[in-house]
Amino acid sequence: MSTLPPLFESMAAAMKGMSQHQRVIAENIANGETAGYKARTVAPEDFSALLAAYGGDNGTPRVSRPRVTLSSTMVALGAQPTDGSGGIVLDSDTSETKPDGNNVTLEDQLLTLGQVQTDYSTVTNLYRKQMSLLRVALGQG
Repeated sequence: MSTLPPLFESMAAAMKGMSQHQRVIAENIANGETAGYKARTVAPEDFSALLAAYGGDNGTPRVSRPRVTLSSTMVALGAQPTDGSGGIVLDSDTSETKPDGNNVTLEDQLLTLGQVQTDYSTVTNLYRKQMSLLRVALGQG
């Protein structure tokens, strides 16, 4: 069990998630000309454990993320399973698909990367402020 306050644990988890998102964007850009490649993204965080610990009724979360399993009919219609590694899923918000089946567009990826960079900067600034407040509280600031 971690000795960090929940705020710092949350910031660390958010930074790890954004780092993974940057890696997925880099993979998408690297495969931008690979025939049939489908853009991927990182699935949104599931906060049900946090709700259970801090906001749930009787330890039961009020919100949960649905789990979808592909049926044979869904597969027949073209649905493809994701690799399931670390919350990486196919990106359903793409602007175009090329004739070879590749749906990676550099513009979409760069816009997403800019948003990830902004979010990372925000969390970094929040961390810096919290550390400054702790130093002041400890009489070291």
